Amino acid sequence: MIQIGQYNKLKVSELSQFGAFLDGGNLGNILLPNRYTEDDLKPGMEIRVFIYLDSEDRLVATTEKPIARVGDFAFLKVSAVTNVGAFLDWGLAKELLVPFREQRVRMQEGEKHLVYIYLDDATKRIVASAKIDKFLDNTSPKYEPGDKVELIISGETEIGFKAIINQTHSGLLYRNETNEQLKTGAHIPGYIKRIREDDKIDLSLSPLGMQAIQDNSSLLLSRLDQNNGLLPLTDQSSPEEIKLLLGISKKAFKKAVGTLYKQGKITLEKDGIQKVK
Repeated sequence: MIQIGQYNKLKVSELSQFGAFLDGGNLGNILLPNRYTEDDLKPGMEIRVFIYLDSEDRLVATTEKPIARVGDFAFLKVSAVTNVGAFLDWGLAKELLVPFREQRVRMQEGEKHLVYIYLDDATKRIVASAKIDKFLDNTSPKYEPGDKVELIISGETEIGFKAIINQTHSGLLYRNETNEQLKTGAHIPGYIKRIREDDKIDLSLSPLGMQAIQDNSSLLLSRLDQNNGLLPLTDQSSPEEIKLLLGISKKAFKKAVGTLYKQGKITLEKDGIQKVK
């Protein structure tokens, strides 16, 4: 199935004076204009192309590489402003529209803005929105402390910098934990520091190393002390049981258990974890 606003591998169905027609399945033939074809292109060959809509809203293929794709957050420059909205340079011949209703502030030519690129359900056109919060994933994050992630700086607050994590969730880098003055739109590597009880995500620019494991080990010892030295958790316990009792993932739990067991601070019993007295 053809994905608009994404790369697709399509087979050349025929060549014409206008370029190569690619087999778009139930969407019919899709033109790859002459300027993107190579001399050795023949019917039956498969080619990787980006599919989008031209200025007349016809599906068209290109071998050009856009800065971002549908489903991505990207920091793009305003190339023009018209009576329908602002147009952004995203690396393709047809520029990317941000309708006025999707602008947080009125965009001006030459500015750069962080936007989300999506396929509009009503018009089936690829457009962008600067109202990025509504496109962030608000479901419970699946990350672990210490996980390496890709960040896009999305804004600044009094206490730090907001960042988009792996094109999905939002997190926070605390100002007092970074010496850098981070700019909106910057792409940087980062690390998951912790997942808070409200599912908010704290970030770090430095690898956590053993810190997260040590924190979870201390938490486990504390819970053991609160439960007379025994917790009814084993390797067979479900992730839900572990989350309920400790507030951490099963993966993090197993790392903490392994550390404490090697240190001789716990024993592993049939019915749970026993703290060594």
